[in-house]
Amino acid sequence: MIKIKRAYDEPSPEDGRRVLVDKLWPRGLTKERARIDEWLKELAPSTELRKWYSHDPAKWKEFKKLYRAELRGKEAILEGLKAAARKGTITLVFSSRETKLNNAEALKEFLAG
Repeated sequence: MIKIKRAYDEPSPEDGRRVLVDKLWPRGLTKERARIDEWLKELAPSTELRKWYSHDPAKWKEFKKLYRAELRGKEAILEGLKAAARKGTITLVFSSRETKLNNAEALKEFLAG
């Protein structure tokens, strides 16, 4: 099972393996409080794509398309996440204030599809 959760929300045992999927560490959050099991910076959108998108709902569909293109060539990492999700729960952790239209949600859709 794949879930997503904001980094600033309280970690819980139901999160399973917590995987940070942002390029930058969440501002003001200690490693102890975040309880991140793995940080996959390489799965984060490029800085250029992230800045272009800027969480504009009108750009969501195009963002997902461009983000998928950036994920090409990272199949080994993606397959590892899929395998982990088949064995148990993984939670894709993100720091954006946008809780619906963010890179973790797009990645979750990609992994599920």
